[in-house]
Amino acid sequence: MDRIAGRFARVEPRRRVKRLVLGLLSDLPRKNCWTIAEWVGEATPDAMHHLLSRAKWDADAVRDDVRGYVVEHLRDERAVLVVDETGDVKKGTGTVGVQRQYTGTAGRIENAQVAVYMVYAGRRGHAAVDRELYVPRSWTTDPGRCRAAGLDEDISFATKPELAARMVARFLDAGHLAPWVAGDEVYGGNPKLRSALEERRVGYVLAVACSHEAATGAGKFRADALTKRVPRRAWQKLSAGTGAKGHRFYDWAVIGLADPRPGSWQLLIRRNRHTGELAYYRCYSPAAVSLAELVRVAGSRWRVEEFFQSGKGLAALDEHQVRRYASWTRWVTLAMLAHAFLAVVRADEHARQPAPNGLIPLTCNEIQRLFITLVIQPTHDAAHWLRWSDWRRHHQARSQASHYRRQAAQT
Repeated sequence: MDRIAGRFARVEPRRRVKRLVLGLLSDLPRKNCWTIAEWVGEATPDAMHHLLSRAKWDADAVRDDVRGYVVEHLRDERAVLVVDETGDVKKGTGTVGVQRQYTGTAGRIENAQVAVYMVYAGRRGHAAVDRELYVPRSWTTDPGRCRAAGLDEDISFATKPELAARMVARFLDAGHLAPWVAGDEVYGGNPKLRSALEERRVGYVLAVACSHEAATGAGKFRADALTKRVPRRAWQKLSAGTGAKGHRFYDWAVIGLADPRPGSWQLLIRRNRHTGELAYYRCYSPAAVSLAELVRVAGSRWRVEEFFQSGKGLAALDEHQVRRYASWTRWVTLAMLAHAFLAVVRADEHARQPAPNGLIPLTCNEIQRLFITLVIQPTHDAAHWLRWSDWRRHHQARSQASHYRRQAAQT
């Protein structure tokens, strides 16, 4: 919290942001301004709402602090920047960025808000270092709707790969280094993103579809057609990293691609050892690298899925109940900070105190539980909880009366 304290000109928001971050790390079953304010001991949620909506502080500056914090503590010369999007299912149409669109969270088209995140993945751990809200065309072509949600009226539409390119550029322009970028087919199939990374001499291993066309010395072929030309002896069994059930072993093969520019371009192919299912990756590196290195980078992509799971489960990344853009950026940035704290403590504990025999190393889940239970757990008297019960019932009574008046007027 000392790292971001200078972003708040007044002492009140500085103290309150600490309480909000502690609330994000709490064991509350549902985390929002109401439940967090009650948990930390405030009389009403009004001050928490003010911190997210009207208080003067720059969420992008705090994001930069989070990025510096993560890189400083999880620094790795072979780090991978992993980009991916996640969706939060929402009701109504007023929440910024919401429309009916596909989201992997639900596995189907839903009324949802989608954001792109970038995760710094190294040997010591991983955490998110940047975020961008995906604003659909239905919003960017409606200035009035954008204005009501706190967006600039002249905001231009940007695809998810364009948002990813912005985040990578911000990371590099800040003076940080990461030799690789990884992502799924949404990003691998975008030539502009690949060109932007090549211009900055940043290597990438980006998934592509089976229909993706790549140029070889013998001509241009689809990825699935090139696979049929791979001899049996070219396949190698390699691990894409460890998971909850052990190493993720696949068969891998690589095909060199033709390009007159300096650098190494390749098509990486992954084959499931049990089902035979194939996956394809477009690869670039400023200098030639081994197949094992490409496989390592491809396997790093799962780190972003782990972040989505722990970021939502431990730090309430998806539990924001806000409508406007400024409030969204503030909530998710503080959730990223809360998760980064857990990731850094985990990395430090693993380095300083290896787990004894019979115990797995400390996980982020266990660190959160111990931190809140042993260090932070607030205690309040019965009067506090009764006052909050009265406040909730009073607020709900006003809401009910308002709904009834509106219904009567419409009738």
